[in-house]
Amino acid sequence: MRLRNVTLEMSPKPFRVMREDAMAEVCREIFRQWSPLTRHADQVSVMLWTADGSEILDYRGRPEDEIEWARYIGLPNSGKEPVGGMPEDKNLHAQAVYYVDDPPTLTYGGLAAIVRLLKRIGGEVTGKPIRVGATFDPGGEFARSTFKYKRHNEICMGGTMGKGTFVCCYATLNADRESYAGFPDGITQGMPLGTFLGRQSQHFLKDLGFDYIWFSNGFGFGLETWKAIGPMFDGKSFSPGAAGEIREKILNFWRCFRKECPDFPIETRGTNLVTGSDLASNATPLRDIYQGGFNMTPPPNSPWAALNGDFGLELVGYMSRIAELPPGKGFPFRFYTHDPWWLNSPWLDRYGREPHDIYLPMAIGRISAEGRVENPDSIAFLTIDDSYGRTPEQVPEEVIPHIREAMRHAPDRPGPLVWVYPFDEYHEMTFGRPARLEEPFFGDWFMRAAVNNGLPLNTVVSTKNFLSSLGRDPALYRESILVTPVPDAGTALSEALIQFANAGGRVLLYGPLAHAGEDLLALLNLKRVAAIAGEMEVVSAVPLDEFTGGAPPRVLNHRAVMSAGGIEALLADPGDDRSHAPFRVIRGEDRRVAAVWRPVPDWRGGMIGWVRGTNSNSYTGGHLLTPDDPQKWFQGDLMMRHVLGAFGWQITLVRRDPAQANAIAPAYNGKAPPVASPILTIARHDNGFFFSGCMRNTHVELCLQSPWGAPVLAGIETELREGVARYRMPRAWHHECRVFVRQEEGEVFCMERHSGEIGISRRLKVMGLQDATLRFYPERGTRDRVILLSNPKSADGYTPAEKEKLVQARAGDDAEGHYLEARNLTGILTISW
Repeated sequence: MRLRNVTLEMSPKPFRVMREDAMAEVCREIFRQWSPLTRHADQVSVMLWTADGSEILDYRGRPEDEIEWARYIGLPNSGKEPVGGMPEDKNLHAQAVYYVDDPPTLTYGGLAAIVRLLKRIGGEVTGKPIRVGATFDPGGEFARSTFKYKRHNEICMGGTMGKGTFVCCYATLNADRESYAGFPDGITQGMPLGTFLGRQSQHFLKDLGFDYIWFSNGFGFGLETWKAIGPMFDGKSFSPGAAGEIREKILNFWRCFRKECPDFPIETRGTNLVTGSDLASNATPLRDIYQGGFNMTPPPNSPWAALNGDFGLELVGYMSRIAELPPGKGFPFRFYTHDPWWLNSPWLDRYGREPHDIYLPMAIGRISAEGRVENPDSIAFLTIDDSYGRTPEQVPEEVIPHIREAMRHAPDRPGPLVWVYPFDEYHEMTFGRPARLEEPFFGDWFMRAAVNNGLPLNTVVSTKNFLSSLGRDPALYRESILVTPVPDAGTALSEALIQFANAGGRVLLYGPLAHAGEDLLALLNLKRVAAIAGEMEVVSAVPLDEFTGGAPPRVLNHRAVMSAGGIEALLADPGDDRSHAPFRVIRGEDRRVAAVWRPVPDWRGGMIGWVRGTNSNSYTGGHLLTPDDPQKWFQGDLMMRHVLGAFGWQITLVRRDPAQANAIAPAYNGKAPPVASPILTIARHDNGFFFSGCMRNTHVELCLQSPWGAPVLAGIETELREGVARYRMPRAWHHECRVFVRQEEGEVFCMERHSGEIGISRRLKVMGLQDATLRFYPERGTRDRVILLSNPKSADGYTPAEKEKLVQARAGDDAEGHYLEARNLTGILTISW
């Protein structure tokens, strides 16, 4: 994995002495600290969090003017004057504190000098081209702003941090007679913000030597970019009537901005949510923005999982935004190392120096129209300085090795589950007529919850790219389960999925059946009947998670508005012995099928499944949805993980109770955190499987079985019970797996051993085998020289004297991959190549 770019984000706080030699030394130190990573990039960028964007809005074109810059810890626009030392109110949201008692004065000329030094010193230290970016934030978290909160509060239409706190991109300005760099005669009444900000940015960026601009915290993507609600969804009902008008307002911002600032690249933070929710609530026209020729980079993963532990929202949101990309653009990854404003350094405190938020999002791969698995081409660090302006060496020294390891194991082929994401279809459901807002809203929130509950989803392809890539390479997805909402009748996607299953492929659908074709319903052996909703009993025919503290709840609350309608399916032919309904629901006298899977012999091993899905959340205020209490309600998204067993992937948990504590995310803003289920990804690299995870509670036991047996992760013991591997994992973990074992009981261990032999590059030692069938997935190009040795006399190696110990293995190249398989193994097996 080669990086096009590494971005080091920072505030001006480290520049405590505004003297050129002192500032140059600061620049030299930060580039030196991060050089073990930047040496692997084509260019290095520094993104300066100078203030909150008001330095652009207020720019007069005079280098001697002072900047109201981000010299605070806490909220500077709280209504109380910032203070030095100890504040009366220690709540950082109530009163800001200066980061040092006597912060330096920063002028526009001084900022231009910092930009010049970053470029010069950075080039000297790294030998790379250096870019410097400016930032515009819609809120008031970083510096005091008289522009946003006194002179022009009319542009703060969003209520993210209270009424009138967040700038909306499609706001218009009231007139004023101030002299600005781009508007020396002032602002005219009703001027679009895009026009004003665009011209001001053009002057500011050009005059001070910046190379690009960053739109922060959802700016440019709608009104309520941190919330599940918006102008089209109030938490209770959807109102699609204004979708077209809102789309045009958002796009007009981009057009106006680009008319005034045509050439400087735009990088974006995006919203805190998911594409489907943004569409349904805020009419965010992401497709039009991507295709609008605005020279913009797509958003990275959200950093909010560090704050609220909602890694499902982070991963699903990330995948939903990179399923499609602006033409010619890659996509970035961003990691939260320090916070220069809110007195926390996530790597050191929120993450506890654990790398789960590196390995999980970096396991994500997106598939292009040509069928290439693409990885992030840019990595950014928010930020390299802390709230006091310090840049501790400890952080890059500890973070960079994990980044490099994740890069070395970046996915290069589709994972076991591939999310075929309806990027175009969700836009059509939002802006077409009749509108179907409930479906994109339900679909993405449902998948967010499924990932939070352990669904190992980390490969995404848009429906358009799926059809294109499948046409180019019909075998591309042969080892994967395609996961996608129920497609509309008669579409190319519906036909392709049916053909894929008929050819031996595996498909898992989710969502309502209202628009499904009769041919697809026939394959599923389902028929539509009257829908039911509300509280209902769940009846399961498959193993669920094991709870040592008592039985889990079996009552589901299926809210029609949150779940795109009711549950409306029954088996068309109840006597069909090939149809399996692992989940049914009962409400009074009404019974419905909530999930089904159906293998058909003449499909050459093909399988199709469906889960209706329930969004087990409601909106009770705040930014996000409120999950149903897992002690009281069955979580509807669990069905996705448990139905995987029919496809050979059994992933279950052993825990005390459904509400077992989520240790890494206590209640945030009064809302219960996500459940304590592990987050899991499985990336494919160099024909191996790389499992990564985050154990939100390390007392939870993870039980794994694949279609080829129990995965035996390298470097860690596992106990096999009834053929299932049981693991007790640490908080964050990342392990290679090339060995799968079919064995009923026993403790099995796979460990890396030294070569010790000319011609051998690697050696694995597997112990604890009991009449086992073992499957090994070799590195590409090495299978013909793999040596399997049973119970060698030497501790680790193969020697010519032990040729009688050689094990013969069957080579496979089929829908289960490229592998070697050996049978009837007992004791120790060494695998050398």
